[in-house]
Amino acid sequence: MKTIFEAKATNSGGRAGHVESEDGVLNFDISMPTSKGKTDPKSTNPEELFAAAYSSCYGAGLQAVAKEHDIDLGDFTVTATIALNTEKEGFFLEATLDAYLPTVDKEMGTTLMEEAHEICPYSKATRDNITVHLNLLMDE
Repeated sequence: MKTIFEAKATNSGGRAGHVESEDGVLNFDISMPTSKGKTDPKSTNPEELFAAAYSSCYGAGLQAVAKEHDIDLGDFTVTATIALNTEKEGFFLEATLDAYLPTVDKEMGTTLMEEAHEICPYSKATRDNITVHLNLLMDE
């Protein structure tokens, strides 16, 4: 194993606290959203941070598998929705990845999404831990 990169961030105060990265680029408050939304519109929460990271990483995975298939993805997007759910046993996460791939048909889009899901480090980290839904968005 060879480490390519490490990132370090420190939280103080938990879900009603503050996060700062080692390099200071990230430096913001964290707040626990209610069922009606954020209590502080200028703060973020772990689910938003995870959604940003997962959509970025999965997008890079799509680019990598598209390159293997000699496909230009054009102006593609990936939106990750991270849900914080609760049940009797406690809290759990669920993820939905919506990919808009305007240059491919449904069959190839599905193939690319499945292949990206196999190589994306965030998909690997969540595999068998949380439910991840893959949705290919197509032009009508």
